[in-house]
Amino acid sequence: MSFHSVPRPQPAATQNLPTYNADILTQDGDQAHIVLRDQVYTLRITRAGKLILTK
Repeated sequence: MSFHSVPRPQPAATQNLPTYNADILTQDGDQAHIVLRDQVYTLRITRAGKLILTK
């Protein structure tokens, strides 16, 4: 018996989402502020290259 990997189709909504480069958002640093309505959030790139969004 063999198993074949079949790529999963992406939902249409996902394909049309805006895409942003975190390095550009942080201006090649490791933090950026993102404003949603009247709330300010901090986007941080960790040393491991992961993203953390905090209020």
